[in-house]
Amino acid sequence: MTSPREPGQPGPAAAVDAYFAELLAPADEALAAALTESAAAGLPSISVSATNGKLLHLLARVQGARRVLEIGTLGGYSTIWLARALPADGSLVTLEYSPRHAEVARANLARAGLDKLVEVRVGPALDALPRLADEGAVFDFVFIDADKVNNPHYLEWAVRLTRPGSVIVVDNVVREGQVIDAGSTRPDVTGTRAALQFLADHPKLEATAVQTVGAKGYDGFAVAYVQA
Repeated sequence: MTSPREPGQPGPAAAVDAYFAELLAPADEALAAALTESAAAGLPSISVSATNGKLLHLLARVQGARRVLEIGTLGGYSTIWLARALPADGSLVTLEYSPRHAEVARANLARAGLDKLVEVRVGPALDALPRLADEGAVFDFVFIDADKVNNPHYLEWAVRLTRPGSVIVVDNVVREGQVIDAGSTRPDVTGTRAALQFLADHPKLEATAVQTVGAKGYDGFAVAYVQA
């Protein structure tokens, strides 16, 4: 029989996640500072977990990404993981709605020595994405982790801004299991369901979704490969 947890103790999934993180994705000074400074600035505690950050890093490296697009910067924690996957001549554009969040992210990226690789653009992503298209930008890897209601629109632009062989990752697609509720009127759920349907229907995308449990609770992500 499983013994009940003492109050304040992490559940087994969170404890396992902490073990994996300590062993395989240990925090260094820049990553730890990014979280500490984000919390001190009052940013919400919704950055990716350490293990998920390492996964993004590895996916970008496996893909051989040279140009990365991130939609949703927050304090720059995931940005650091992704930027560290780039070669010296690579680049990352990250889009952040909040000027305050962008200010914190820029400081965190400078502390990590990545400010020359990363450009933080401030304002609504749906305004910034057409400008990137007008500039002729093409990305090898896209990470979408912003307001969930607009995920279908972010995916539309991600397809336009990528090439065959590019990879697109969409975070937080499980919504604690609510994603299967077809009758939900929650904007985050309806946006997520529409995004998943977009992935299923688009002829240029081959995609899957994975459930996760750990430090961030019950969640998951989707991964899509852009085909010719």
